[in-house]
Amino acid sequence: MLHLDAAYNLARWLTRNERDAEDVVQEACLRAFKFLDGFRGGNSRAWFLAIVRNTYYSGLKKNRLQALNVPFDEDGIQANNTVISGWATSESEDVASGLEREDAKRLVRQALDQLPGEFREIIVLRELEELSYQEITKIAQIPLGTVMSRLSRGRKLLFQTLQQVRQEP
Repeated sequence: MLHLDAAYNLARWLTRNERDAEDVVQEACLRAFKFLDGFRGGNSRAWFLAIVRNTYYSGLKKNRLQALNVPFDEDGIQANNTVISGWATSESEDVASGLEREDAKRLVRQALDQLPGEFREIIVLRELEELSYQEITKIAQIPLGTVMSRLSRGRKLLFQTLQQVRQEP
């Protein structure tokens, strides 16, 4: 199925669990197939990722989880809009720099996994899936300003978390 990797990637970051991510994607595929007549053209990837997201949050509601109540202390975050993306290794890199890149990826994954869901979701959609702000507004069903503020706050939290992760032994 088209966009299955992107769907699994989003579900994995939302659920923080491989098995749960597989279940969410499987349920989303069933829903997408069921409502295929409702697809009116446009970006099929964004449409399918919206179904993945909605499937995940429907499961949360169904299980009565309170995962979205996230306190945010804006004063406690240092301003830094560093974006971390695109770590493709070239053939000319030596083994040491390749290992450094893998370690950096591990640190980013670890830091991203520690972010509250509402920020992690937006960062994954923008930075990893490279969706536009407009596509994210449709998927997350939130206003453009909310996407932009969550992305900004999420990047700041990610930077702060990365600093903490790097200092851990």
